Amino acid sequence: MRKRSLWVSFVVLLGLTSYFWTNSYRPAYAMHIMEGFLPFGWAIFWWAITIPFIAVGIRSITIKLKENPELKSMLGLSGAFAFVLSALKIPSVTGSCSHPTGVGLGAILFGPTTMSVLGTIVLLFQSLLLAHGGITTLGANAFSMAVVGPFLSYGIYKFGRKMNLSLAVSVFLAAMIGDLGTYLVTSFQLALAFPAQVGGFVPSFVKFASIFGITQVPLAISEGLLTVIVMNVLQKYNMTELNQLPLMKEAR
Repeated sequence: MRKRSLWVSFVVLLGLTSYFWTNSYRPAYAMHIMEGFLPFGWAIFWWAITIPFIAVGIRSITIKLKENPELKSMLGLSGAFAFVLSALKIPSVTGSCSHPTGVGLGAILFGPTTMSVLGTIVLLFQSLLLAHGGITTLGANAFSMAVVGPFLSYGIYKFGRKMNLSLAVSVFLAAMIGDLGTYLVTSFQLALAFPAQVGGFVPSFVKFASIFGITQVPLAISEGLLTVIVMNVLQKYNMTELNQLPLMKEAR
């Protein structure tokens, strides 16, 4: 039964992938910062901030898989979930594109630093294979989606459980707010790199945030609901694996 649930999840993810693949090369201003868009100094700056999180995450994954090798399938599912959701480009009323992030699930299950590694790998493959984002801007994109997003999701989840909110509500809020936090950080990064001629950082941030904001709120809510559904499936069919993770110890 546990294997079947993973197969069902992968089938759903593959279905989403087929939809996104047919639409992935339509030109649009997407939420991933595109190749060459950031000034060189800012590109290096975000790489320098992101690399330590990746290093800690690699060590965390190594330890987890050494102790529990059977968690590989669930770890892969968490990465696939992030890949598919973050690759979906949803047209915005502003003429740009926004997307979910999918990092909340893995952050809750394995911790934020683990998701920093998976999220960076996801962004790397998207930049190389799908022309989403870029290599020079990978550090900036990874910081917003693979560092801030997972840490925010995990923090909100922990806070929700501490406040005795139900597991479903905590997961929903974690995934939703982690999604919103990612686009706010992206707007922050762009505003730092491209301050407005009049007013500087603040009006620039408002401009960039408003580009994604109208579309991102319903996307964040949808991601929160989808993450709860996936979590419920995992709870129903994969309790053996979940019992080896801190999530279930807190959920009891």
